[in-house]
Amino acid sequence: MQEQETCQHIRDIKEVQIGEGGVCEECIKNGGDWVHLRTCQTCGETLCCDQSPNKHMTRHHHATGHPVIASAEPGDRWLWCYPDKLFVEY
Repeated sequence: MQEQETCQHIRDIKEVQIGEGGVCEECIKNGGDWVHLRTCQTCGETLCCDQSPNKHMTRHHHATGHPVIASAEPGDRWLWCYPDKLFVEY
C-alpha cells in the first residue's frame, strides 16, 4: 500500500480480495440492479455499492460490522473503511 493516512482496519489487510463473479448475489436473488460492485475484505462477499438502489454492501457492513471494502470494478484500486470513513488507494 502507498504511504498515506490510514487506519488500523486497513493496516490489518494483508492481501486485497476482489470478487470474481461480476454480480451482486443479493440483487440476483431479488431481481435488483446494481451500478458498481464492492468486495468485503473480511469475508470476501461482493455486493452492490451505495449508488445502487439496494446498497447491499452498506447493509452487509451494518449487519456484520465488517469494516473495510474494496472496489471490485476493473481498474479501481481503492479501499474504504466504514468506521473510520477513510478512503485509501493502493
